[in-house]
Amino acid sequence: MTTPKPSASNAKSSVPKSDVVYRILKRAILDQAFAAGTKLPEDSIGERLGVSRTIVRQALARLNGEGLIELRPNKGACVSHPSLEDGHDIFAVRRALETLVVDSLIGRLTPPKIKELEAHVDAEDKARVSNPSTSIQLAGEFHVLLARLTENATLLRYVTELVSRSSMILSLYGRPHSSDCAVSEHRALIAALARNDHEKACELMGHHIGAITARALLKSNVEDGLPDLLAAYAKEEGL
Repeated sequence: MTTPKPSASNAKSSVPKSDVVYRILKRAILDQAFAAGTKLPEDSIGERLGVSRTIVRQALARLNGEGLIELRPNKGACVSHPSLEDGHDIFAVRRALETLVVDSLIGRLTPPKIKELEAHVDAEDKARVSNPSTSIQLAGEFHVLLARLTENATLLRYVTELVSRSSMILSLYGRPHSSDCAVSEHRALIAALARNDHEKACELMGHHIGAITARALLKSNVEDGLPDLLAAYAKEEGL
């Protein structure tokens, strides 16, 4: 007898609600639906998303750990507003850590891992035209995936945090993201890693992070208050 596969709705319902709330808030912040400095009250968010304040608090703690929000004693949470100087520091450290990721993957990238990376970039390419916001999100997650494939939990944790912080800097100051460049550069990097070309892979990674850094230029940023956009993100997440 064939066991029925779980439906998409059942699969989503098995995900902890704090994870879903975390993803909703993270996307809203990086999409600049919430302006830098915007307060994020637990009760309002919980009411809007239909979850308890405890669940919201857990999600906010994760966002705080990634540098996307600030938790201030007796004042609650607000969206972070890193400076350009912070951005230069973040990208400098990220460049060094992503070079370490390349070092760790050379000679250890198995065919299944290569296929996983290629499938991810295929998803980036597919979203490039149909959903630019998702394409940008996937571009950052590509680097997190590379770090995960090193099987070094400490490296993964720090790369994940730096990718989130980088995304915040780019959302505040950066020029428009070029998904075409991301896809082509990611494919070239996979190819270099697959043939164990350490020198070329390091060169490509350095150039890629350098190009991302170069896009982090100051631009005007209009704050329109707290937009009520959580419902749209919640719908996409199945909450």
